[in-house]
Amino acid sequence: MTSRITSRTVPRPAVRLERVVIRFAGDSGDGMQLAGDRLSADSAAFGNDLATRPDFPAEIRAPQGTVPGVSSFQVHFADYDILTPGDRPDVLVAMNPAALKANAGDLPPGATVIVNTDEFTRRNLQRAGYATSPLEDASLSGHVVHQVPMSSLTRGALADSSVSRKDAERAKNMFALGLIAWMYGRPTAGTEAFLRRKFADRPELAEGNVTAFRAGWNYGETTEAFATTYEIAPADLPPGTYRQITGNTALGLGLTAAGQRAGLPVLLGSYPITPASDILHELARHKEFGVLTLQAEDEIAGIGAALGAAFGGALGVTSTSGPGLALKSEILGLAVMTELPLVVIDVQRGGPSTGLPTKTEQSDLLQAMYGRNGEAPLPVIAPRSPGDCFDAALEAVRIALAYRTPVLLLSDGALANGSEPWRIPEPDDLPDLRVDFATEPNAPDGSGAFWPYLRDGTTLARPWAIPGTPGLEHRVGGLEKSDGPGEISYDPANHERMVRLRQAKVDGIDVPDVEVEDPGGRADVLVLGWGSTYGPIGAACRRVRARGLPVARAHLRHLRPFPGNLGEVLGGYRQVVVPEMNLGQLAGLLRAAYGVDVVGRSKVTGQPFGAEELAGAVVAVIKGEPA
Repeated sequence: MTSRITSRTVPRPAVRLERVVIRFAGDSGDGMQLAGDRLSADSAAFGNDLATRPDFPAEIRAPQGTVPGVSSFQVHFADYDILTPGDRPDVLVAMNPAALKANAGDLPPGATVIVNTDEFTRRNLQRAGYATSPLEDASLSGHVVHQVPMSSLTRGALADSSVSRKDAERAKNMFALGLIAWMYGRPTAGTEAFLRRKFADRPELAEGNVTAFRAGWNYGETTEAFATTYEIAPADLPPGTYRQITGNTALGLGLTAAGQRAGLPVLLGSYPITPASDILHELARHKEFGVLTLQAEDEIAGIGAALGAAFGGALGVTSTSGPGLALKSEILGLAVMTELPLVVIDVQRGGPSTGLPTKTEQSDLLQAMYGRNGEAPLPVIAPRSPGDCFDAALEAVRIALAYRTPVLLLSDGALANGSEPWRIPEPDDLPDLRVDFATEPNAPDGSGAFWPYLRDGTTLARPWAIPGTPGLEHRVGGLEKSDGPGEISYDPANHERMVRLRQAKVDGIDVPDVEVEDPGGRADVLVLGWGSTYGPIGAACRRVRARGLPVARAHLRHLRPFPGNLGEVLGGYRQVVVPEMNLGQLAGLLRAAYGVDVVGRSKVTGQPFGAEELAGAVVAVIKGEPA
């Protein structure tokens, strides 16, 4: 049976909206990530601004139909520039009772709920912890509920096809996507082409999924249950070529671009770990650009290979999450001692220990700052959005190469898996990252020797000599070096000098001043963030200003060293509010460095901040009320 997308003789009334937040939720095997990703791609192709938030269980396969096994994908798209994936869904597509149970508490009054009634059996209700069906009691009375037998409608649409019953059942996510595409006027050609590419080796499965997608669209068009469709116009974005991008993909592309701009081969030494593994996957696709990926046997081997590549004249990179960063700490200290360029990416997740592997957190900041033995300073930077991960990767490489130092880049799960439209830059607009290797002896005493720790007068960087260059033989290792010649030294005065030089090199890194957004210049409260709090803080400040209250905001990319004007900025406000997904790590650093009274706003639920919860906290501070 073939289902076609058709048009009604009498069109439904269309309601114009500025924005909508849609969440797909179901079992981890129900294809919610795929449905959400396709809705995102189609909205990006339509020209909307968007932000996404995937959420999935840590278990590879949690018990089917249970709340711990629920996977979801939230998409926020609009006709203006947006900053977050949305606080709460306006539309929830729940594929089973567990999905409804896990997400019903996030629904605002009046939200639309579309449920797959085929899954609301007595057994599934019990698995989800329901004593009675929420479709029959009053628990959803404050919402607009559409009961759709998605599973049976999908099977019916595919009854005459060669697709097996099991595969037909799996296609119900495409039915749900087709229904949403009809409701919100999403383009359909992109998803159909995607499905045919994805299942190119099984054409019958490709056509089955396309048929299910069309069946969902036709259900919305022909049923009387949906009286209204919705229109969300394209956003007015700066001109250019755009693509949808996640933070991990952006990091991979940024490192590839950095290698090209530096004229260096790139080696990623990495061990798979959630939520950083996609960086390894992305870089493995770019062998033609001189990128080599090594899936090491453990975290220590991964960073060891990357540091060895740096010693050999390549751009060494390693990626991990918090538990892996702890394992890498000794070789990270070796990189500080040997003063070789190295980029270490930490995609933070909930901790400690194994913690919450698929949830986000910002709790590795102090580990990044101080998680090594001895005085082992290194620069720390943090991207603010999925697209900004590209620029942050280039900035990390710039610092590593120019100052001959390892650099820690702190992403997190929200950035890694979230996505947004990203304007593809022109290659010639990217920074020139070329480096000059040492080519001849440099000893100031005229001996014709090579001194590996003779420093540049401006950056304090030591020369970078490729092993095997005649006349530049030298030795590196973890024992203290003598200043200049680089021989092993146990002299107390030399050790103190080298410790202070390494610290001075990091302190002297050239970073831009922090910029403050303060419309009207009347605010006496500053909201300061770092990393993925950028979006929620920006959205919260918009809401606060819409209530007629002035508030300033600023965001830190460089966390070590801090921007040179940060102390002056902090001192210019009556109160500084620092929201972060930890127990106040940046707030404590600011108090220690500048002696300012900082109001910390902490959240460690594994979920990002909501704009409304931050807006309420900021309003309380402005009015002098308890936060």
